[in-house]
Amino acid sequence: MTTGKNTTSETERYANLIPMKEIQSIQDRLFPFSIYDTLRKTTPVRYDQTRACWDVFRYEDVHYILKNPKLFSSNRGVGNKQGNILKMDPPKHTKMRNLINKAFTPKAVNELTQRIQDVTTFLLDQVKAKGTMDMIHDFAGPLPVIIIAELLGVPTKDRELFKTYSDILVAGAEDGSDEAFKVMMKKRQEGTMFLNGYFKDIIQERQRSPKDDFISLLLAAEIDGEKLTEEELLGFCILLLVAGNETTTNLIANAVRYMVEDTDIQEQVRTNLSLVPNLVEETLRFYPPVQAIGRMATEDVEIGGYTIRKGAQVISWVAAANRDEQKFAQPDRFMLERHPNPHLSFGFGIHFCLGAPLARLEAKVALSMLLTSFSKLERVEHVELEPIQSPFVFGVKSLPIRLSL
Repeated sequence: MTTGKNTTSETERYANLIPMKEIQSIQDRLFPFSIYDTLRKTTPVRYDQTRACWDVFRYEDVHYILKNPKLFSSNRGVGNKQGNILKMDPPKHTKMRNLINKAFTPKAVNELTQRIQDVTTFLLDQVKAKGTMDMIHDFAGPLPVIIIAELLGVPTKDRELFKTYSDILVAGAEDGSDEAFKVMMKKRQEGTMFLNGYFKDIIQERQRSPKDDFISLLLAAEIDGEKLTEEELLGFCILLLVAGNETTTNLIANAVRYMVEDTDIQEQVRTNLSLVPNLVEETLRFYPPVQAIGRMATEDVEIGGYTIRKGAQVISWVAAANRDEQKFAQPDRFMLERHPNPHLSFGFGIHFCLGAPLARLEAKVALSMLLTSFSKLERVEHVELEPIQSPFVFGVKSLPIRLSL
């Protein structure tokens, strides 16, 4: 049995942030799913010496890892933890999550519907006369940034700045070279430092003068009689900024990308808007905004006949699990009628994405209004798509679309 060594050097701890050797070309990064299918069938569990981590591809195994936080910890020792709930384990995770849930109750999220509609209307009005738009820069990017920035109390003038730093924090290395790795880490550190300083100023302002925003809510909250530390507050703010816009941007854009690739699906949904939630869920499965989720083994554990040693990094490939033929009928078909649709794109278990209701709502509103505003969406010809520079995020940097009224 291959066990994989337990590595501890700084470079090795971060090595899983570089792309897999099988997915290097632009075309492979734009359409990696046939590669995932091959890996799931031939090496469903494997140790990658280059990236110093285990890769897991089958639905059953990925599901097992995500639902067992005692065996597979989120506290991977990778990156700046800084009060980040994604890297916490119970019991602190449970208390923190309960606190944040207060801001993301179904009632609180639904109250944002009108504001999301207003922002969507504004963004679409900007492009109607032009007849074209860049789906990322004109629509799918600004919408979630505006909403999450308002929730955090960020001034309008700084939204573009926040989108820039949010993208930096999820970007991976350009390739597997040491130089690319160093560039990535330097950018991430600079981005985190900038956002720390920015949010510290907002936190101090809210301490002096609370407002009706998320930071004021967190400042007033207590867990077991204790206030959150500044480090925990900063961690929350940065997490919400990144998770609150990057995933939703790619969810909306990936849905449109698929609809211009499959015009029958586009027309089917346009003529029956009750199918928009199905479109959102099948996009999450078929073109998932997040392709993989990292964990660390807390003890020796067997997965798929392999012993994974305590302390080893484990990467669960959600994008592969979502197309596992053992779980999904005709997994390589985009099926609006798919039900149930137990995809793992928002994770599973105690770390299930807190912002999932907001992401779903934003996508539902955005796609419904987009389809009713235009009679046809088409790719602008002769423009090559460029994948986002990240081993874990699935999306494109730009998506020029031709609009027909």
